[in-house]
Amino acid sequence: MPPEFVYARFAVSRSPLMIIFLVVFIDLLGFGIVLPLLPRYARDFEASWWMIAVLMSSFSAMQFLFAPLWGRLSDRIGRRPVLLVGLAGSAVFYFLFGRITHIGNSGPIYGLSPLFWLLMTRIGAGIAGATISTAQAYIADSTEKAGRGKGMAIIGAAFGIGFTFGPLLGAVSLIGQTEGSGPSAWPGYLAGGLSAVAFGLALFVLPESLKGGATPERRGALFDSNLFRKALARPHIGIILVAIFLTTFAFAQFETTLSLLTKNLGQSDSVNFLTFAYIGFILTVAQGGLVRRLIPKWGEFWMALTGVALMSVGLLLIGWTSSQKSMLLVYCALPVAVIGFSATTPSLHSLLSLCASDDEQGGILGVGQSMSALARILGPLLAIPVQGINLALPYWIGAGLMAVSLGLVITLRDASYLARREGIAAPVGH
Repeated sequence: MPPEFVYARFAVSRSPLMIIFLVVFIDLLGFGIVLPLLPRYARDFEASWWMIAVLMSSFSAMQFLFAPLWGRLSDRIGRRPVLLVGLAGSAVFYFLFGRITHIGNSGPIYGLSPLFWLLMTRIGAGIAGATISTAQAYIADSTEKAGRGKGMAIIGAAFGIGFTFGPLLGAVSLIGQTEGSGPSAWPGYLAGGLSAVAFGLALFVLPESLKGGATPERRGALFDSNLFRKALARPHIGIILVAIFLTTFAFAQFETTLSLLTKNLGQSDSVNFLTFAYIGFILTVAQGGLVRRLIPKWGEFWMALTGVALMSVGLLLIGWTSSQKSMLLVYCALPVAVIGFSATTPSLHSLLSLCASDDEQGGILGVGQSMSALARILGPLLAIPVQGINLALPYWIGAGLMAVSLGLVITLRDASYLARREGIAAPVGH
């Protein structure tokens, strides 16, 4: 059956937002399977603390470099082809991750350490996964400004559900695995298969969202070395980007050290998967149930302010409970920080989108994604070695960063109103 026929059949009966949600969700199932295992597998391959930090940062390093490129490319040629390339790449590199974890148990691969190949799979997956900013631009294309925050929460909901069912599927893939027998290949193969399914869904069902062809702004250079400087110099946008960086940096410290914390507190790989599923469930309820309903009523500013405050308190609680070495207390503290992050992320990205002109949505949101990626690069590089000194220290540092972010968000009180009512947005560099 030709793709054109399938597309024509489904385009009229499927909401583009629902389709992009399903595509991102299925792809993120794979991400949710691999992330909880990665630092544990690295330890099985006898990686140092610094090597684990590099491994955890490599995915985000590629997102930092490639998110603006994918975003600007999508401004020129459309969102759909960029998303298709990213999904295909994710499938390939997750399959390779599974293969490496399988044969890595037997020693060097082609004369190189399994850790080297593990790093290569994360670099490739990071390049492919940098298209998340293109998915955000797709939503910006498909929503009015009044509904932009609600639309951006769709990505958060996809993350939440992916982080719920991804780890659950990962736990299922380990059924029959003997504890202490070394890394299993099945989680990687499963993640690759899910990304392949997402690619098929996008290929046959996802319509193009970019309208109007390539305007002069969209035909600009793909690589703009001044893009970050220009974006940071813009009123409101610079503050939003710094707030995004600090918020994501704090959460990245929590996210990348959690599986090592649970390992230190005696949890097996399977139970660790369930812990991440618990976090994903909280994200799902918060993003899909609370944030999407409250953003239209409260506005992006108040939702972001509430989220940052909750994250500050939540990270303080996680630091205290981890110092008590009680997993039960950690479970009680997790919802506060996770709900805070759920409220903060879509609110800040919605404000960023509102402050950008229509012709630069892909590029500016790509810069926002790069700021998030930069935070996810630096977060593990600081948090993992620091956790080797003290289990609670990464969470104390994160709480301090959130206090700074709180001060920045307070200055954005008028940004949402101005963007909606007075049209402050002008193309970057103008």
